[in-house]
Amino acid sequence: MPLSRSRADQRIAVLADSDTRWKWGAHTARRLAPREDSPGHRVTGYLLRGRATPTARQLGEAGIGADAAPVEVTCAEFLAELGRERYDVVVLALVGGAVQAVLHGARALWPEAARRPVFVTGYVGVVYEKLADGLLLRHGADLVLANSRHDAERFRAVYEGVGADPDAVTETALPFLAGAPYEPAGSRAHRVVFAVQPSVPEGRADRAYLLGRAAGHARLHPDREVLVKLRSRPGEHTTHLEEHPYQRLAERLPGGLPPNCRLVYGHMGEVLDGTDLLVTVSSTAALESLHRGIPTAVLTDLGIREALGNQHFLGSGCLASWDQLDAGLLPRADPAWLGTHGVPGARDADATPDRYAAARERLARLLARERLAPVAPYYTLETAPGYLPGILARQHLAPDGTPLPGAVRREEAAARRWLRAHLREAARGAYRHGVQRVAPAIRRLGEL
Repeated sequence: MPLSRSRADQRIAVLADSDTRWKWGAHTARRLAPREDSPGHRVTGYLLRGRATPTARQLGEAGIGADAAPVEVTCAEFLAELGRERYDVVVLALVGGAVQAVLHGARALWPEAARRPVFVTGYVGVVYEKLADGLLLRHGADLVLANSRHDAERFRAVYEGVGADPDAVTETALPFLAGAPYEPAGSRAHRVVFAVQPSVPEGRADRAYLLGRAAGHARLHPDREVLVKLRSRPGEHTTHLEEHPYQRLAERLPGGLPPNCRLVYGHMGEVLDGTDLLVTVSSTAALESLHRGIPTAVLTDLGIREALGNQHFLGSGCLASWDQLDAGLLPRADPAWLGTHGVPGARDADATPDRYAAARERLARLLARERLAPVAPYYTLETAPGYLPGILARQHLAPDGTPLPGAVRREEAAARRWLRAHLREAARGAYRHGVQRVAPAIRRLGEL
């Protein structure tokens, strides 16, 4: 009889397509281990090749790594690796379409009951748009992790609504909620952090307005330090395209940034150390801040709209405007809202149940089986014949989930691999330059 895979020597692969999803996937892999300090627990990292593939600096800022440097692969190359290597668990930290492609590729690899990996997926943070679309593209994974009771209920309702099996939905919490509880430094905020997002809001005028208000807050309160926390440096990409980087907007800000306001990078957990007020539109940083008990403001200046994602915070007690913050408001979060939205308090960590216990128990049951049934996504050529082939083709897979001809390259000489990698990076640079410099200039010319 084969040995159970539920022991502490699990091999876990993480496939991520951006810096934020790598952060979620790597932390999730560690949380799913039978014991996080287990010496036999090995995490192998893979980065899905694309426009948002993170740089080494971005991976370092995520604050967690694999047991070796992540390898950059295409979807087809990753599936070929799954066919060669024995992984017990595969964490898919990807956009929905890529998750669906890997799941169909797995079904092609193991069309019958087999000793295959357990597939795990989920969301990096707040799920505020494309709920049904994103969830149905993730259906078929053995575990679909929900970051809160609120999300778990919504996820199951979507699956049940289309007649899909909701059993994979498993309630957890964001795996990177950590840090020391907030200790107030008086009744005033001495350090204010404005956590920006790559695509929320999207327009130049709205982004310039928010940056201007942060600078204005610093001028109004010269005794406060105002930090504008950026996600990426110019030329880097994150999960979403950033057409109007705040670095460029700061260069054009009338009067510039005051001395007590500056742009910063770095690991969010380290930036939150010493923060007295976190301000954002709808960033997942708000959940990290709330976990610590830091006063957190979710801005209403541009409205409370689904396109911004701040409607997720209705009832939280955190909605506020820059005018109110200028006047001294320090929002207080509603404890009941925090409880249902997966934000346990750091101060009560010892009394808080392990949010990953249920996921580990389900994983252990699956790993203990000698064979697992084939992956069974909701989307098939029968349920979505006009949608699924395009999703798979974008990852160079045929409608049956097998790689298209040429999708997996044969072994290349070292010099050829080096040249291809540098050409690929140059192409990414040209693409990013086009998005951030050329496209806005063409639009301005078109408005003349």
